[in-house]
Amino acid sequence: MRFFANRKRFSDLTEQEIIALAISSEEDDARIYRGYAETLRADFAATAKMFDGMAQEEDEHRAALIALHERRFGTVIPLIRREHVAGAYARRPVWLIENMSVEKIRAEAAAMEAAAEKFYLTAAARTQDSATRKLLGDLAAAESQHQKTASDLENVLLDDDSRAGEESQAQRQFILTWVQPGLAGLMDGSVSTLAPIFATAFATQDTWTTFLVGVAASVGAGISMGFTEAASDDGELSGRGSPIKRGLASGVMTTVGGLGHALPYLIPEFWTATTLAFLIVFVELWAIAWIQNKYMETPFFRAAFQVVLGGALVLGAGILIGSG
Repeated sequence: MRFFANRKRFSDLTEQEIIALAISSEEDDARIYRGYAETLRADFAATAKMFDGMAQEEDEHRAALIALHERRFGTVIPLIRREHVAGAYARRPVWLIENMSVEKIRAEAAAMEAAAEKFYLTAAARTQDSATRKLLGDLAAAESQHQKTASDLENVLLDDDSRAGEESQAQRQFILTWVQPGLAGLMDGSVSTLAPIFATAFATQDTWTTFLVGVAASVGAGISMGFTEAASDDGELSGRGSPIKRGLASGVMTTVGGLGHALPYLIPEFWTATTLAFLIVFVELWAIAWIQNKYMETPFFRAAFQVVLGGALVLGAGILIGSG
């Protein structure tokens, strides 16, 4: 059985088809870079300009390849693309990277050029015809030059002020999409589960029952918070980013916050488990205060007072209810 029955092997391509493949590849890459530029232009103007420059480089190489094809084979260029050739490197469409950070988009572009160079070098090593080998070697050198051009463009266009502005915007987006909903989830999971867990613990003094209640409360709260966050805002107007990412951050951190002081009740001895749970609650609450101070710029002692006092009140309420 042939796995690539609907694709042509590179070894079966003629020199004309190789040139045609190079032309279509350069055209695709130029369009991808322009797509990157448009995706980033509103928030990262300097990086968008860098990708505009890279797209122009691809256009120039495509024009040179077309001129070469016309000299050797005429004006009719065969329609052959990367997806028509078995083993050819693929490109991710722009719509798949719209939620990636600017640094990851730059890294994606670098990976594109490196993959193209490797492909052409590998193909050249497997080709016996000297003219075809030279052509593939030239294409590999061109892709290597593209990487240098990208680096040069980045150094020229992304000065310290541009980098600082873009890094500030990326940091703000990271906080809105991941930190803010994650912190809300951690606070909810850590604080809201204190009462049911410790009420159950002191009412039953049964560590296994307490553990089951804790897991149920944590997972239930995580699912609820995750769906609530995802459904509350699609991110289009607020700029808070993907609702799926925010819902995931909120749901996971809510569950983690509750499980932190539920897991000690896997220990059979009640007071050992409860003492360890108290210590974990203390660490959780101070960790929340630290995150608020670091990412939300809340004064540390104000954050600590709010979180620790609120947590202590909920914890006390749980113990009193359970003891009664």
